[in-house]
Order: sequence, then structure tokens, then C-alpha cells
Amino acid sequence: VQLQASGGGSVQAGGSLRLSCVGSGFPSGFSFSSYSMGWFRQAPGKEREFVAAVIWAGTRRSYGDSVKGRFSISRDNAKNTVFLQMNTLKPEDTAVYYCAADPNPYYEGTMSPSSWGQGTLVTVSS
Repeated sequence: VQLQASGGGSVQAGGSLRLSCVGSGFPSGFSFSSYSMGWFRQAPGKEREFVAAVIWAGTRRSYGDSVKGRFSISRDNAKNTVFLQMNTLKPEDTAVYYCAADPNPYYEGTMSPSSWGQGTLVTVSS
């Protein structure tokens, strides 16, 4: 599975960014729409942290406590793309954000996913 993330950048505190991730190369018998998708992040000197996940149908979403109410995950199965809308950004949101995929159609981020994409850097200045 290949995951290509984009949309990172620099923004001031209180601003917004939207990350995108396109998935491809799924195993035979599987497709983007059969996988759960998620986002994790890793700040300098810290462990990788769960941010958000969405099940295969897009009907159930889960979030890490630090982003609840500010971030929103969604997916477009027709375009093999998962999004992370990040609002009211804070300096502590500064991190490399990683797209993730898991063949468990009801994955909610409680375990390490099966596939990782390359990261995209988000920098929030105060």
C-alpha cells in the first residue's frame, strides 16, 4: 500500500490547514474503500501520537483527545483520498503528520496500523 500525503505547511496559531492523502497499491481483493484510514503525528522529541481515524464507509470517526472539536477526518472513496481538516491550530499541533491505512474496516487507531505514508510537516507559529 502506498500513501501519498500533502497539504502541510506553516500557519499562524488560530489558522487552518487541510491535509490530503491518496492511497494506491492495495492488495488483490482489497481497495481503498475496504480499508480504514487514519492520521498520526510526531512532534520533535515525542512519540508518534494518534490523531484521527475513519472506518471504511466514512460513517464512524475517532479522534485523539488533543484534537477533538478542532480536527475533522473525512474520506472520498471515489478518489481514494482521506482528508484531515485542522482548525484552530495551536503551536503544540506542530508535528510531522503521517497518513495511515489498515485492512480492519473498523480500525479506530488503538493499535499501530498496517501501512504508513511519508509524513507532511505542519508548523504552527504563535
